[in-house]
Amino acid sequence: MITVFRSSATRCGEYLLALGRPMRQSMALALDLLLCLVATWLAFYLRSGEWTLVSGPVLLVAGLTGFLWMLIALRLSIYQSIIRFSGGRTVMSFAHSCALLALALLAILLPLQVPGVPRTVALILPLALFVLLLFSRSLISHLLIEVLHMGTSDAPPRRVLIYGAGFAGTQLAAGLRHERGIVVAGFVDDDPRLDMHRIDGLTIWSSARFADVLRRHQIDEVLLAIPSATRSRRREIVAEVQSNNVKVRSLPSVASIIDGRVSVSDLREVGVEELLGRDPVTPDEVLMGVTLVGKRVLVTGAGGSIGSELCRQIVRCRPAQLVLVDHSEYALYAIDTELREMLAAEGSPVEILAELGNVADRDTCHRLLNRWRPQTVFHAAAYKHVPMVEANPVAGIANNVEGTLNIALAAEAVRTEAVILISTDKAVRPTNVMGASKRLCEMILQARAVEQQQTMFTMVRFGNVLGSSGSVVPRFRAQIAEGGPVTLTDKRITRYFMTIPEAAQLVIQAGGMAIGGDVFVLDMGQSIRIYDLAVAMIRLSGLSVRDADNPDGDIEIVEIGLRDGEKLYEELLIGDNPEPTAHERIVRAREAMLPWSQLEPKLGLVREAIANGDKVALLALIRELVPEYLPAIRQKDQ
Repeated sequence: MITVFRSSATRCGEYLLALGRPMRQSMALALDLLLCLVATWLAFYLRSGEWTLVSGPVLLVAGLTGFLWMLIALRLSIYQSIIRFSGGRTVMSFAHSCALLALALLAILLPLQVPGVPRTVALILPLALFVLLLFSRSLISHLLIEVLHMGTSDAPPRRVLIYGAGFAGTQLAAGLRHERGIVVAGFVDDDPRLDMHRIDGLTIWSSARFADVLRRHQIDEVLLAIPSATRSRRREIVAEVQSNNVKVRSLPSVASIIDGRVSVSDLREVGVEELLGRDPVTPDEVLMGVTLVGKRVLVTGAGGSIGSELCRQIVRCRPAQLVLVDHSEYALYAIDTELREMLAAEGSPVEILAELGNVADRDTCHRLLNRWRPQTVFHAAAYKHVPMVEANPVAGIANNVEGTLNIALAAEAVRTEAVILISTDKAVRPTNVMGASKRLCEMILQARAVEQQQTMFTMVRFGNVLGSSGSVVPRFRAQIAEGGPVTLTDKRITRYFMTIPEAAQLVIQAGGMAIGGDVFVLDMGQSIRIYDLAVAMIRLSGLSVRDADNPDGDIEIVEIGLRDGEKLYEELLIGDNPEPTAHERIVRAREAMLPWSQLEPKLGLVREAIANGDKVALLALIRELVPEYLPAIRQKDQ
């Protein structure tokens, strides 16, 4: 019997969805006029205790009620609402309409004192109609949602659990009621006082029951609706979900949830940045603006991963002018277009200028700085892919070292106030050409900072940034999408990681604290084992790792051996004397340096070797200038 009723109700729901919107609105109006008649019968019955279905007074009141309801409902656009999305606002709309109906009936019936029509009917009737309206909308909404949840396939619906019973979680649950093929099993919340309470018929379980709920209710996916939770807490939750082989998605930050509505379209995959295990520090607005507000700013490598994010952060600090420099036409076009659209949307007056050019070319570099005379320069242009630079040392050193030297001398010539070099942790006791070249870049700026006082030179050194063009993350993501295997050089290898926006913000803030010749080091937190990162990314994709313990897993992780020049472990400091700064995540290092009088002749020889393409002489010079550079050490023997 129940099955027959459910089948009939489902067919009714399918029929309603198939109708056009004007027809559905007309049907809703006809239904409400019928409910006006039923409400009239109920009002007379509740007042007299007898059913009177057909009489003059009943028909008079029913007709008057229907007429007044049409006027009120059409005036308040009752039938513009979509029934299957009925919620709290619909209830308030009905309450408002029925209150107006009560006032209108009182205003008409009380003065007329119609025989056979009790005065209290004018109050009882709107209340009865209100209840009937809510019941009808609830029933129709349920039928339509049942049809949507059935879908077109025979696959069972996904059972989801919402982590977080606050505002975002409850709004998400309301939105998911209308999603095809999804059943919300309930909520989990960190507040133990909410345990076993209910919201809109859904149970709330304490987080202490989390693992048990996942298994007992056969949860397919956990949706994190805790936008204000710390990164460390999110990491703990993600780890617990992954240990139960359940997929997890997350809502974005509170700031991106607009107009109090949250829907399934707001959900995103949990990013690897959630696994860093520490919370980003809110940027210091004063430090952010020291070298930027109202100034002419130039960024080299503006189309790269770090350079483009620097540009995004810079324009938010309202410089007078931002000059984008890159030798890649497409990369320059992409960031130029993005920034112009961003500024147009915000109505910002920042002037954007795009310059196609290679700062490793001395004439180009001097021409650009002479033309725009920037007050602040962020030098992010560099070749940074270790194996590629290792295989092409002449090109790598030419780009990194000559580019930095050209920028430094051209900036001095036009009296630029500040030059900030984007350096790397691979410059510390380097075992590869890329790291050694970046250490030499640091030495150039250290020497020029001592040699003159008009331009302030500083360097900011940090590790890997998640999702940058040289990061393992895009490669792992592509390998997982292709079904594996995921390849890494060594399971023991560790790296420091930071998100691109956080790195860019800290670079700008470090520049605001510089006094000249500083080597700033960003606090990257704890180093992360690359193998653990690969495992986490596989599990975040809803897949499992195939290994000896789980031979039926989805994705295999394969070691391919360390590449030339690659370390097992990266460092951030050469010396042991870091000094704290005004920012808790930035320290100042006092590294060894060569005075300009000794460094300049050697740089002349470096340029000569580059011009001649003499790889042997060039590498010998690099080893002489950067004594910590030990390319012969193979980290796999550690």
